[in-house]
Amino acid sequence: MQPLFNQVTIIGVGLIGGSLGMALVSRSLALKVVGVDIETDSLKLALETEAIHEGASDPGTAVTDSDLVIIATPVGLTVDILRKIAPIIKQGCIVTDVGSTKAEIVREADRIMPPGAYFVGGHPMTGSETAGVRGADRYLFENAVYILTPSGKTDRKAIDKVKSLVCALGAKAIEMDPQEHDLMVAAVSHLPHLVAAALVNTVGEVQKEHDRVLMLAAGGFRDTTRIASGHPVMWKDICLSNRNSILAILDKFSEVLDQTRRMIEECDDKGLEEEFARARELRGNIPSKLRGYLPLAHEIVVTVPDRPGVIARLAGYIGDAGININDIEILRVREGEGGTIRLAFGSEEEQARAVKILRQKGISVKKR
Repeated sequence: MQPLFNQVTIIGVGLIGGSLGMALVSRSLALKVVGVDIETDSLKLALETEAIHEGASDPGTAVTDSDLVIIATPVGLTVDILRKIAPIIKQGCIVTDVGSTKAEIVREADRIMPPGAYFVGGHPMTGSETAGVRGADRYLFENAVYILTPSGKTDRKAIDKVKSLVCALGAKAIEMDPQEHDLMVAAVSHLPHLVAAALVNTVGEVQKEHDRVLMLAAGGFRDTTRIASGHPVMWKDICLSNRNSILAILDKFSEVLDQTRRMIEECDDKGLEEEFARARELRGNIPSKLRGYLPLAHEIVVTVPDRPGVIARLAGYIGDAGININDIEILRVREGEGGTIRLAFGSEEEQARAVKILRQKGISVKKR
């Protein structure tokens, strides 16, 4: 692939920065990738895993020759980094970020960036439970939504250049107003984390008097609270930088929760049933077969015995027929007995062929 940039500097070689570096290096999207991080161990691992070509501890010495600078630090540091690098980046340099809040950063970037250099706000809607460069994956952005949040002052050519990079990463670029972005992610991303954290901490209070409560925490509790494992510093910064949108959404959430509480207090069985039915209907309307704004994913679920090599055999049967598996997930497993696996394909025709092939092999399979 033809390089998009001569030099890219990534400030913050963690999960997102490291994954970006791996994709840039492996796909030859930049002739030179420089990583900047205050943690020398992170830089060492980034070099070992070919996420960067060179490492540096000071962004001031790493950005001067860069065509693209990616700020991949917690959002609370982004504006300060912009102030530091703005006087020393070269003409034509594009700066982007990966933070999950945008309005404040885009507003400050419009004020800070020097003439002839450009800022394009970015937010890849992807991640991993493993933090830091150890969790980095060159395919992290494959089939992910990557939001770009230009302002009215953002240079169109700079936007298109970043969009070209996003597409080369395998992601889907979506342009969105920064304020609209912040309100929407406050509802569907930030609120769920706050609720998960509050739920875990509530159970923590119960545990003070009932120390066995976590023994009863089954799959529903674990699934609901999984995102509470996020990095505390990152989420503190997100809450503060998106304070107004989060507070507005929390007010709406409090109204709904108070209404539910009143129904329980008043033994309003009809109201409760209607409330749960409405939630069930709305939940059912979430496009489960869509990943953000991406095309329909055609899925099947297979039931297989718990034996060594069973997943490889599944993939082999399908691969031998020239069918590409877009996504795979182990749903449930009972050790020593069996489990269910979800497979996703890019077209209905591939889905139908996969079902036919697996059934011919005696494998239990159903469309999802």
